[in-house]
Amino acid sequence: MALTSRRHSLLSPSGFIFTAMLVLSALHVNAEDREFNFTIEERKIRVAPDLEYQVFAFNGQVPGPLIHVKEGDDVTVHVANNTTLPHTIHWHGQYQRHNMSGSGDASNWKMDGVPGVTQKAIEPGETFTYKFRAEKSGSTWYHCHVNVSEHVGIRGMWGPLIVDPIKPTKLEKKVTKDVIMMLSSWDSEYAEKLGSGGSPLDRTNYFSINGRSFPLTQPINVKKGDVVRLRMFGAGAELHSIHVHGHDMLITHKDGLPLPAPYYADTQLIAPGERYDAIIEMNNPGIWMVHDHIDPHVTNNGKHGGGPMTVIAYEGLSPVVTDDPHSSQPNDDPDFYYSASMKKPYGMHNNEHFAGVPLQTEGRRGRGREQHVTH
Repeated sequence: MALTSRRHSLLSPSGFIFTAMLVLSALHVNAEDREFNFTIEERKIRVAPDLEYQVFAFNGQVPGPLIHVKEGDDVTVHVANNTTLPHTIHWHGQYQRHNMSGSGDASNWKMDGVPGVTQKAIEPGETFTYKFRAEKSGSTWYHCHVNVSEHVGIRGMWGPLIVDPIKPTKLEKKVTKDVIMMLSSWDSEYAEKLGSGGSPLDRTNYFSINGRSFPLTQPINVKKGDVVRLRMFGAGAELHSIHVHGHDMLITHKDGLPLPAPYYADTQLIAPGERYDAIIEMNNPGIWMVHDHIDPHVTNNGKHGGGPMTVIAYEGLSPVVTDDPHSSQPNDDPDFYYSASMKKPYGMHNNEHFAGVPLQTEGRRGRGREQHVTH
């Protein structure tokens, strides 16, 4: 009778609450506090050989730094706005359920980063501190939420927030290389006009992976037997349709959530804001194209041979045509797809190759530069 009585108590409303509390406590038992400093800077980057572009850059780079933490970690980000316009940061995908402010609110909604709703925008020269628990695992991201059609759509105000699950799947444990692709577009009409652009009447004419258009993208270097996790982000305002030659992709997650029925595809459509995780087994040695199959996107200002395009390059193989741009892609940044940083200890990881050239707004630059990289 005692056993029966206890079973009924666990199935009661109070029993469910108690059980849920135990689960949440278990999730948080190995969590850590992680603290980072961000600046927002006005910089100029080279998107394509013929396009330099003014951007609002997190820590001076586009894309922004990788934030890589574990499920359940408590994250604090101090943001200093060193630009001439207001900004916020929205932690896209994070639930903000756990109140971190001590305000007595039922949830952490005031950390959601929406100007006029959860906070006042961070004005030029001001700072703001975000605190949240990384409750949702997988491919999440961060981006500005002020004037998003410009700041996010054509100014590069985004970066990856990767949260490792406490209990990865067997397939996830097999991954040997992470490849992060943040897909976006640019409008050369506004390349030198910060504070303008992003109207539905405008038309983007450059398209990119991680802020760079072919031939400035870099190859995905692999070895036979590698298991690649391709994380695709719709970071800008355009649709993209990523096609991988020579391999099928197993689409396992959407927006950080595991799919109940993963599926194979060789082409995946990604809408703005969406993320898809794909597992690709490197079992077919060669040099294989990876590109956006919305065909006008593989151009730079209408000239074919640009945009979101690169190759999977197996170790030890050389291009057949040696005088083609595909054979002369830059190959000097093992972190172009954040692959190297994803192998480093948890924390925030900058990439000097993504850094832009400072614009002439030196009066505010230099605030908040301390970097808590390995917390």
